[in-house]
Amino acid sequence: MAVYNLLRDGAVHIVFGGNRYNVKVTPDLSFSQTFAEDAYEVKTLHDQTKMFQGTSVTKANPADFSFAVALTREKDESIVKSLLTDYDTSTGEQLLKSFDLYFVTSESTFKLEGCVITNGDFTMGKSAPLTLSVSGNAKKLERVGNASYSLPGTLQSASATRTPVKVLLDVEVGGTDVTNLVSATLSVQNNIDWTPYETLHNSLSVTNASNAMYPTTYTLKGRVVSGNIVQYTGTNNSTTAQSFNTNTSVAVKTTDQNSTFLNANLTGCMFTKRLNVAEVFTQTFDYRMVNSPANLGTTITY
Repeated sequence: MAVYNLLRDGAVHIVFGGNRYNVKVTPDLSFSQTFAEDAYEVKTLHDQTKMFQGTSVTKANPADFSFAVALTREKDESIVKSLLTDYDTSTGEQLLKSFDLYFVTSESTFKLEGCVITNGDFTMGKSAPLTLSVSGNAKKLERVGNASYSLPGTLQSASATRTPVKVLLDVEVGGTDVTNLVSATLSVQNNIDWTPYETLHNSLSVTNASNAMYPTTYTLKGRVVSGNIVQYTGTNNSTTAQSFNTNTSVAVKTTDQNSTFLNANLTGCMFTKRLNVAEVFTQTFDYRMVNSPANLGTTITY
């Protein structure tokens, strides 16, 4: 009887720096890679009957992946936050930490090679578990073996329990508490460009997916840390509606057991403030960090 790959039965492993982490993800996991087709005309002046285009496939587009993790009190998922925020200091360049991602099912083991996280969103809904959703690119996706494939790296021990953290928000702008708080968001965006990797010489030797041209290197063009803060409009803040600031601090924190859990202490930020008209009026800070910290991993801690 045929054995199928089921998402709910799979396990996700991150391999980085010789270590392997079995990361517990939510069901919102996806990954894929497509090949680029170059179509060309085959109809000629002497043969008008060839109405269908020919094709050439020699390279693959960067692979895509996305997954989400619940940020637990045990902090076994801290590797995901580190891969999102930290630089790879071993290269001497402004590059992100690159890792390999394995997905193991009861039938196959799939590998995403050379992964880079390009987007990360911290979900901080009231009375909901604190989660981190990430997405990014990889060089190559392939099936490397069956369910018994020997994964590389030293498996890191995991906590015996996993305790999701419900959000208690504490937000400050310019050192002052944001009153009448409704919600807040925090996002990290890493803008990358893949270096062109298609050459005429290599394209001539491509016969199938095993020797096709895959992405190899990238450049980090810029980074964005941004989000928004929503508060009810009342007697204590209505005079500040429709305002802006180009140099202030924004602190977005969540607390757990009376201590800070997630802490984004952002200095050198701008914001614009807008009024939202509904049954209950609200105001929204749309903020973005303008300052360039040397280490984003110490600016956003978990």
